[in-house]
Amino acid sequence: MFLDFLKTSPVLDEESVQWQFDLYEWALRNFNADIFFNQSILVEPTNQYFPGEANSSEEMAQLIFDKVKEYAGVKHWPCRLTTEQSCATQPARIVVSGALRNIAGIEPVAAAYEERLPILYDSRQVKNPEAIIATFAHTLAHHLGSMAQDMPPGGEDNWPHAIEVLAVFLGFGLMFANSAFVYRNVTCGSCQPTTVNRNAWLSQYDITYSLAIYCVLKDIPAKNASRNIKKSLRSYFKKAYKDVKKREAELTKLRNIESKALA
Repeated sequence: MFLDFLKTSPVLDEESVQWQFDLYEWALRNFNADIFFNQSILVEPTNQYFPGEANSSEEMAQLIFDKVKEYAGVKHWPCRLTTEQSCATQPARIVVSGALRNIAGIEPVAAAYEERLPILYDSRQVKNPEAIIATFAHTLAHHLGSMAQDMPPGGEDNWPHAIEVLAVFLGFGLMFANSAFVYRNVTCGSCQPTTVNRNAWLSQYDITYSLAIYCVLKDIPAKNASRNIKKSLRSYFKKAYKDVKKREAELTKLRNIESKALA
């Protein structure tokens, strides 16, 4: 019993780890492995990555959204921001001719206002930049994921969880880890989360492990991510990073993936 106590506990349960590696394989096959390895970047929650000034919450939201689109490689998608709740009930599917993703060299597609994909957001989230960045990234990942040639590992039942990992795959892992807020049904009115925060499906530890996979695959030093991750997760991230580095078989498999041709 004493020896068992001294054993190092796993960073994440093995089933969850393998599911995340499977998700990365799905994302690499469907959303251009070449862009992931050669163009995508780890987006940091700093003014360097989100420059500019605005005179209103609407202008600031638009500035942030435009940069999120650029980093996600979907700058050319015709989208429009809206705070109208009614659009949330309207099914919308974007139609993109040519490359689905490309971080460099594609100009935005011109489209009439009513033909643009409505992106719903809460203006109060502008007060929490990391939360609104993650929210925008999650929304874009949802629409991108819906255009995959097959369902992600875990199928439809795990769709919300898979989309969060896909958003990390797009480069937004820091914001997802820092802003994760798993909703709990509580009775105290003062304890209810506000929309300034971001509700999450995966725990901050699952997301942080996914961030570690991203960094190791991209050969990003651990210190480059840990300097911007919240203090409570820094130690865990370093452990996750080391754990991922040991998984040579899984990493080699992902690095050898070729992109599918997307219509």
